[in-house]
Amino acid sequence: MSPAPVIIAIDGRSGAGKTTLAVELAARLRAHHRVSLFHLEDIYPGWNGLMVGIDRYVATVLEPLSRGDAATWTSWDWQNHYDGDSRVTLPAEIVIVEGVGAAAAAARRLLSAVIWADSPEEVRRTRALDRDGGTYEPYWDQWAAQEEEWLRTDDVPQHADVRVLNRADGSAPADVLQLLPYLPALAPALSPELSARRGLSIRTEQLDTRPDPAALFNSLYGTSANAVWLDSSNASQAGDQAGSEAAGRSRFSIMADDAGTHGQSMTHRSGQSELRAGCATATVARPFFRWLDTVWGNPAVSTPEGYPGEFTLGWLGCLGYELKRETGGSDHSAPTPDASLIFAGRAVVLDHAEGTAWLLALDAPDADEWLEGARAAVEAASGPAAPAAVAARAGGSNGVVLPEAPTFQSRDTAKQYREKIAAAQHEIAEGNTYEVCLTTTLSAKVPAATLDPWQAYLALRRRNPAPFASYLAFGGLTVASTSPERFLKIASDGGMRAEPIKGTRRRAADPHEDAQLRTDLAASLKDRAENIMIVDLLRNDLSHFAVPGSVTVSRLCAIESYATVHQMVSTIDAQLQRGSSRAEAVAACFPAGSMTGAPKISTMAILDRLEGGGRGLYSGAIGYFSLNGATDLAVAIRTLVIDAAGDGTAELTLGVGGAITADSVPEDEYEEIRTKAFGVLSTLGADFPDA
Repeated sequence: MSPAPVIIAIDGRSGAGKTTLAVELAARLRAHHRVSLFHLEDIYPGWNGLMVGIDRYVATVLEPLSRGDAATWTSWDWQNHYDGDSRVTLPAEIVIVEGVGAAAAAARRLLSAVIWADSPEEVRRTRALDRDGGTYEPYWDQWAAQEEEWLRTDDVPQHADVRVLNRADGSAPADVLQLLPYLPALAPALSPELSARRGLSIRTEQLDTRPDPAALFNSLYGTSANAVWLDSSNASQAGDQAGSEAAGRSRFSIMADDAGTHGQSMTHRSGQSELRAGCATATVARPFFRWLDTVWGNPAVSTPEGYPGEFTLGWLGCLGYELKRETGGSDHSAPTPDASLIFAGRAVVLDHAEGTAWLLALDAPDADEWLEGARAAVEAASGPAAPAAVAARAGGSNGVVLPEAPTFQSRDTAKQYREKIAAAQHEIAEGNTYEVCLTTTLSAKVPAATLDPWQAYLALRRRNPAPFASYLAFGGLTVASTSPERFLKIASDGGMRAEPIKGTRRRAADPHEDAQLRTDLAASLKDRAENIMIVDLLRNDLSHFAVPGSVTVSRLCAIESYATVHQMVSTIDAQLQRGSSRAEAVAACFPAGSMTGAPKISTMAILDRLEGGGRGLYSGAIGYFSLNGATDLAVAIRTLVIDAAGDGTAELTLGVGGAITADSVPEDEYEEIRTKAFGVLSTLGADFPDA
């Protein structure tokens, strides 16, 4: 008797490359495991025997192997068209079964994972006939008809944990092996494969040059389907304040995509993650933060010597507000994903303070080629013509030139929003909450061909530079953010920091009026009360995983000025307890308290009732989860989301909101959301909807 094995089924229509995939996958797994391999073609009783073969396979092969017993089964003699000899398949730590019907309904209860391989029909037929020669050709249509009849009543692809578009280019085994350890049923058995990822080394190059960031990103990633630019777009202004908080937040910009040997991407919706690596896609039913805990938090690499940044490759992207379902909030859905991330095995990091560019790449067969190309791109973007070329492509202005300005609609009319403010104040008077961060959503639909998301972002970053600006492209979904607010930073050494913003005033063209607005914000008792309540909430959030006594407030109600607004900002620091889960520490703070109110959980329930719709990516988080255990996340505010629907239109959404307290004046609160929306709307030539 042996322990019950992990059983992986590789299924798919004939000619989908299942046999080659199984053999190569078994060879890779044998580096750390005992592996048995079974081919269903050895047991089918003839060209009409698909369904009988599946029954024989389940009864005589799969059931004994699933118990850890040896399987004794009768083979089929394809030359004599009769039962052949008796054979034995020995149990092993991992058993791979492959063939049409390997993951049939009768088998799935005994399987640990299902891989479905697919290829275009013309490729499948050519591949099958090339492998089996003329013996298969007379029976192709007969066998294919059996496959189709079986799949009409047994939709195996819908039950697959991993789906592979097998192009027969040799990439499938490596792509599949990247995803298999994410499957909960396989993770314990494949711990050696996960451990091997933690032994990766980073190659670095430092280039003493200041490339134009927009020109560099466009050169490297302008055609990438999935790419992320965490853009400290106010670096030039912050650089004038050396040593300041603003300078520290704006020091680094990071740009990457999901290409290369280690590249991956993931999308999470309502408790289910879809992970992609090359030609393979895996579906994992697991809460997002629990999944994050399996892929991030335990340092997998060391920070390279001399490298001043905290990002050492890893996951980058955005988290949506609806992930609150996992952190004490109720379960709601939104049109956009709850999380979209890429795994970057190589990236460019710009150090604006030192005037250098760093190239980072995990050691891999394609690292040399990428480093050479990235080096050339940095040098080209450092020339005097690079910024001018980008400006010319963007029209050279601070706005987006559209055939017609988008007409935005608000989820709430002015009257409805003021009524919701009154309802929030009633909840405060009843003692159900102290502060309610009430939001609404502005949306517009435009012809997709008339709006270039890249040009829109370039205009936004020129008009409203910010320390946590970002441009995220995930296929048809684009996020263009000019956020000034840090949600949460956890350094590789465990230092934690949150920097909530509560309190906003517009900027004025007249210096005297502008100074008066700044003074008014600093002296506002109402804004200070808002800020202090959120500071207290975040002290509590950080304390869940902090060293006792380490939570401190190093700045309280400081005023910072940006291109279109003055903001009131505080800073809370803490030290993460050794051995604590970093993913759980992030979850304990999510969503940002500055976007919910206090106390957080009860106030989120009030917001669900008042707002009447999901927030989507707005008020979630944007940033990275680095391989050295560090993370730096911004609050997704001042953020335009562009969602190409696939029907020739694009949906534009912009979330805005403000904190409601007992002494809020509804007209002032309504004016505040207009102020917050101004930077994005004016860039698009659009007006705030007053209806």
